[in-house]
Amino acid sequence: MEWKYAFLVLAGLCGIFVMAAFLARPVVWMLRLVSCALVGTVLILVSNMVLGQVGMRIAINPATVLTAGILQIPGALLLVVLNCLFV
Repeated sequence: MEWKYAFLVLAGLCGIFVMAAFLARPVVWMLRLVSCALVGTVLILVSNMVLGQVGMRIAINPATVLTAGILQIPGALLLVVLNCLFV
């Protein structure tokens, strides 16, 4: 009878471990996305400060923030070039 309980406790711990490993991936993915968004926001703010002297401005919205965040410096330069071409 006591072995049954020990086996059930071990099975429960294994189940918790498997569920935690299964649920950790989306959390890590979301944290990476948030960090990319923060980096993108900083890059756009810096580029707006520099471009403000010339009279240009890049809008801050989810598309531009994630473009600058995921692609980093090349993404910010891409946004500047696209701003020059279409505005």
